[in-house]
Amino acid sequence: MRVIYPDALTDGIYSRLSNAFLIGMIIGMLLFGGVVDQLGRKTGAVATTLLLVLGIALSAGSSGRTETGMFWMLIISRGIAGVGAGGEYPVSGAGAAEATDENQSYRKHRGFYFAMLADLSASLGYIWAALVPLLLLLCVGQQVSKYEIVWRTSLALGLVPPLSIFWFRMRMAISTAYRKSSMRKQRVPYKLAFKRYWRSVLGCSATWFTYNYVSVPFGIFASTITSRVNPNDSLIKSLGWGVVINCFYIPGPFIGGYLSDKIGRRKTMALGFTLQALLGFIFGGANQQIQKIFPLYIVLYGLFLTLGEVGPGSTVVLTATESFPTSIRGQMMGFVSAWSKAGAAIGTQVFSAIIASWADQAKADQAAFLIGSSFALVGALIAWFVLPDMSTRLDDEDDAWKAYLAENGWEADWGDQVSRDPNGVKMDRIVS
Repeated sequence: MRVIYPDALTDGIYSRLSNAFLIGMIIGMLLFGGVVDQLGRKTGAVATTLLLVLGIALSAGSSGRTETGMFWMLIISRGIAGVGAGGEYPVSGAGAAEATDENQSYRKHRGFYFAMLADLSASLGYIWAALVPLLLLLCVGQQVSKYEIVWRTSLALGLVPPLSIFWFRMRMAISTAYRKSSMRKQRVPYKLAFKRYWRSVLGCSATWFTYNYVSVPFGIFASTITSRVNPNDSLIKSLGWGVVINCFYIPGPFIGGYLSDKIGRRKTMALGFTLQALLGFIFGGANQQIQKIFPLYIVLYGLFLTLGEVGPGSTVVLTATESFPTSIRGQMMGFVSAWSKAGAAIGTQVFSAIIASWADQAKADQAAFLIGSSFALVGALIAWFVLPDMSTRLDDEDDAWKAYLAENGWEADWGDQVSRDPNGVKMDRIVS
């Protein structure tokens, strides 16, 4: 966009474009955490989808009397889309946890299901987001005059995923857990909640922050770093290498999901963080030697990203949903996930500064890997020593939470007997 809007796309506008979606996401996480707990999972799911569709449509069609006016519409539109995207975290996290608690078979494989739903879908999103502009650039023959078509079409294609699931969300049933253990349209005992769950809040927030602090920047800067290692490549080839590296995200959810069900969420997360840190330290220490063998560099860079998905990538959402009772699951999930966006934003700024500040490119890449690996090691320690092991049966924590509130004199009207399921659809009991 800097090529076709050199005067209008100032550093200030660029920063606002980047921050609008992020700020919108944080607002959506905190807002819809309350919505899904107080008004229901389906209400939140439908609302976030509508906001996401509205924001994307407005972004793709942004216009104005001047180029600056067009950018301001794009900024606002991205903020709206961000609210919808951020709301997906508590909506999808709470909904998926409760849907996989309906019987023992689902519960037994919840780790794998979550890795597919949360981590694999995000990994495919990274690849899709990098691949679409690349293919569109090739389709228009890399003509600068067609760049506006490329960016508008890239944004418009983002409508496909939310529109494809809208009908299913309209047909959502109320989960058994929510129907039995929600505190719909009631005051929430936040003081008691944080008193009981402070360790879960701290552990989930810190590990998710650390994961995004490392994973997001290394995904974003994949094509930038490879272009520095192989400076003779064209823009298209550098973008292509970035797509290849992002494909290494894909094996992680399959391995991590399997391990999560076999050895537990906490151990899987700690293992992935540790292996990622070890590989990163090797990569950082021998960076100059590895860069001389470009295919090896690509493979090791990709494996660094894979290990991040094996551990925290496959488990952060799951631990955040299982660590809290049904009545406050959405709100806690929203609060914890907001820290993940903070980690992504801070990590991106830090690694941007690292890459830009070193005159010696090899030293800059080395510093990036060593710092990223240090944070991964911190994440492993937090996962091992702070995160509690929780029962995979949601009823267990719901019952413990109800008893805790009763002991502290808090009365609540449990469950949702008002909301109605679509005709022919009802979930009213858990099959053990």
